[in-house]
Amino acid sequence: MFEVYRDMLSICSRLYQKEYVAATDGNVSARLGKNRILCTPTGMNKGDIRQGDLVTVNEHGAKLEGQRNPSTEMPMHLAIYGDRPEINAVVHAHPPYATGFASAGEGLTGCVLPELVVSLGAVPLAPYATPSTHEVPDNIREFIRTHDVVLLENHGVVAAGKDLWQAYYNLEKVEHAARIIFISRLLGGERRLDSQQVSRLRGIAEQSYGIDAGKKPSCEPANLRSFNASPPSSHDEVQLRDAISQAIKELGF
Repeated sequence: MFEVYRDMLSICSRLYQKEYVAATDGNVSARLGKNRILCTPTGMNKGDIRQGDLVTVNEHGAKLEGQRNPSTEMPMHLAIYGDRPEINAVVHAHPPYATGFASAGEGLTGCVLPELVVSLGAVPLAPYATPSTHEVPDNIREFIRTHDVVLLENHGVVAAGKDLWQAYYNLEKVEHAARIIFISRLLGGERRLDSQQVSRLRGIAEQSYGIDAGKKPSCEPANLRSFNASPPSSHDEVQLRDAISQAIKELGF
């Protein structure tokens, strides 16, 4: 039991230090047992949260223990627990690159990074819903039933896992992937893996790591022997991309 409290505080600190949240943004929760869920309080900076600030609620969101009030996003967390009994932790944050894709109306569904292909598969985009309302759980339900991470349009990212660390690492993986894809597009566009490459990856993941990647939500591969990056449309675009590429190299990315 103590480990859950300790891990939640550690993850809250990481979320703030990595700038995945700002001010009082974000929320974290974990199952403590049957009908008992530990969660972060509303209105607190995640970097300032201490054990006495955490709140325990029941499966309906009613407060059982704690001096503060639970996060206003608990309906989203409760919906995930209700639909996914194997899930024991949920992390919601606003990591900049992944949230940037969500704000641009784009999920991370392409087969680009091997690590993401075998661990999470496609990361879809749920349509916009007003934060802290029941629109949020209603809009993510069809996605979270089959995906462990969902981008929330104009809102952020929600990640689920068998425990707090898996949920957090799932979010961290997606943010890292979003940053890489963003940089790839500045350099001319990411190149997706083709179907044969994806199939081989899944086979290696199962043989070497015991991961049944075939059960992960399917990402979108490139056409065989082709890349999904579009060719430059004009001389000006070529020059712009060259300038951006040089700037990125000088910045040390």
